[in-house]
Amino acid sequence: MPTFDKESRALQDYARLTPSQRAEFREALRKFVEDLRRGSFRKGLRVKRVQSQPGVWEMTWAGDGRATFRYGESIHPGDPHIIWQRIGSHDILDAQ
Repeated sequence: MPTFDKESRALQDYARLTPSQRAEFREALRKFVEDLRRGSFRKGLRVKRVQSQPGVWEMTWAGDGRATFRYGESIHPGDPHIIWQRIGSHDILDAQ
């Protein structure tokens, strides 16, 4: 089972989302976890590396919704551990 942590900035970002944005993010997160378990991400989430930030990845959760994360040390052998860094609009990529 994949595990995760959230950096304080991600928690602050999430608190600023509207209720509908939170619902969109939670739905994308459900798909993200399914894909982690399967071992490959669906194209619709557009998971890719952030070129300007080594070790940082982004996921698209809405038209202008982005979340950045990095992989941490596995807590359960063989299961990925995700550390969410930022959640918001495309602007979060400039503020890493």
